Amino acid sequence: MSRHRSTTITALRHSLWLAAGLLLAPAVAAVQTTPATASSSATTDMSSMPGMDMSRSGMSMPAASASVPMLAAAAKARKRRRKPSAKPVHHMPATSHGATAPMGTMPGMSHDTMPEAPPVRPAATANTEGVSPHAMPGMRPEAMQDMDHAAMPAAGRASHAQGAMAGMPMGPMQGGSAPPGARSPDYSDGIGYGAMPGMDMRDAAPLGMLRFDQLEAFHGNDGNGQAWELQGWYGNDSDKLWVRSEGERSRRRIEDGDAELLWSHAVATFWDTQLGLRQDLGEGPARDWAAFGIQGLAPYWFELEATAYLGPSGRTAARLRAEYELPFTQRLILQPEFEVNAYGRSDPARHLGSGVSDARFGLRLRYEVRRQFAPYLGVVWVRRFGGTAGFARDHHQSIFGRQWVAGLRIWF
Repeated sequence: MSRHRSTTITALRHSLWLAAGLLLAPAVAAVQTTPATASSSATTDMSSMPGMDMSRSGMSMPAASASVPMLAAAAKARKRRRKPSAKPVHHMPATSHGATAPMGTMPGMSHDTMPEAPPVRPAATANTEGVSPHAMPGMRPEAMQDMDHAAMPAAGRASHAQGAMAGMPMGPMQGGSAPPGARSPDYSDGIGYGAMPGMDMRDAAPLGMLRFDQLEAFHGNDGNGQAWELQGWYGNDSDKLWVRSEGERSRRRIEDGDAELLWSHAVATFWDTQLGLRQDLGEGPARDWAAFGIQGLAPYWFELEATAYLGPSGRTAARLRAEYELPFTQRLILQPEFEVNAYGRSDPARHLGSGVSDARFGLRLRYEVRRQFAPYLGVVWVRRFGGTAGFARDHHQSIFGRQWVAGLRIWF
């Protein structure tokens, strides 16, 4: 009984397997006859993979003789689609980061609707010097003369300048010579000089000044008194008329002094020569002198004055003066001054001996309330020499004296 049952079960299993095979046969045939699409993957040969030996494992793959031609046809179709187009490639301009944007990343961009770009010519990297203008199509030397170089782009002007063509006549860029009367001879273009004083750049406007360097009262060993020193000039930068005077007044009379009238002429930067007359003032007879000398600004801003005098009867004299200004502030200024006088012969009528007569050294500290007005205080040392010192002793005067001074420095 049991044996009959097992035989019946085995027959039933074979019947089920046969019915399943009959049902699956049409589906397998339909799959083999369907062509492969672009998205289907190609059948992989398992035997070509390392470690996949089908003969040893007992696994057997069904033959794909019907699907091989279809897979080959699909591969050929893909190759045809990947074949590059014969149309020229349109390059897009570089982005702000320097990379070129690909055409395929732009939405709505159709390569078939874009116009064909003109053929790109290679950049001219070779030197064009010596190239004949006749080798350039449409370019004539006559047209190059009328070319507006200012209207050319910057790159065009640079390449035009670098590629200057040998033997090619170039016309004037400004259109030839300027017409007569285009500009005035002094380049002023009709603009006259202003009326502001001192601003005439022609160095011909006359100017003048009168300055009292010392207008002071003094107190010394020989008594009290007043003293002055002034100079003024009128003229231009080349020629001036100078007036100079200095002296002392004591006991209500002028004891010693002189006045000079000089013509000054510029001979170098900061230096003038002077020629004129001098007359002595004060006690004794008036003496007249012919004066000639030099005046100017020495290095380190020392103002120098050297004058020689020639009088009647062979009289001679000389004077040397130097002064310097030492500013402590813009208004507080210390001014040292040195003066020495010498005579060729004695003049007893004026209490003067031969040789070096006297020397003075003064220090004056002034405060400039304005540039034209400055009060000052100072001290002056006086030293007499030789015959002049002897005449001073005879008149009960000191040989070496000191004076305290206070005064004003003003100029107009």
